[in-house]
Amino acid sequence: MIAAQLEGRVAVVTGGTSGIGLALVNGLAQAGADVVPVSRRREQVDAAAAEVEKLGRRTLRQAADVKNRGSLEDALRATVKAFGRVDILVNCAGITKRTPTLDVTEDEWASILETNLTGTLRACQVFGRKMLESGYGRIINIASLASFVGLFEVAAYTASKAAVAGLTRALAVEWGHRGVNVNAIAPGVYRTPLNESLLDGTERGKEFLMRTPMRRFGRIEELAGACVFLASESASFVNGEVLVVDGGFLASGVNQ
Repeated sequence: MIAAQLEGRVAVVTGGTSGIGLALVNGLAQAGADVVPVSRRREQVDAAAAEVEKLGRRTLRQAADVKNRGSLEDALRATVKAFGRVDILVNCAGITKRTPTLDVTEDEWASILETNLTGTLRACQVFGRKMLESGYGRIINIASLASFVGLFEVAAYTASKAAVAGLTRALAVEWGHRGVNVNAIAPGVYRTPLNESLLDGTERGKEFLMRTPMRRFGRIEELAGACVFLASESASFVNGEVLVVDGGFLASGVNQ
């Protein structure tokens, strides 16, 4: 259980109904925040909101798509109507697809950047405007190992996540003096229901494990502490940082 560092705060998490996003929703709620998990599928929103309520925090059942500005604006209005403000935004919505770069179509490239990069910008604009008006906010974007190193046959994803790190720094410079801190978390390799077969049954999975000095994959709940820290007053002077939580992957050179 994470200590209640966020009592009285209101958080919105895009892509907050599964995987890493849901783990961060639960971590923020455990830390005392009221949390609104949003994604495209209403049934997943309902399930995630129920988890927040089980932790004794308030929430909303509000579907939204980071590719649709109007839906994000609806989510902002609903959150402000219910809670009076929004203090924390976590941008978790993201997609990837493995394709040799010569075969990547412009539609595939555009789709990945639209969600991972432009979707992040869109949410930062919609919720950041309200934070800037109030003079307080914490924005936490989800970067990646691919923000720092190239990953094989995921050029669009790598480009999008490198850009998310750059966007994070740009917004930190622009908004920091107005009370809105903008940071990012770069997860290492975490086991989720979507990637178990990759991690356990392929040479790619073996390489990820070999490159991680802790000799295991992360558990998604292990990201919650970093998110709570960046959302809390403990990080009041942290701005423009990409906090890597990767078991030492990026520190790794020769492991044997």
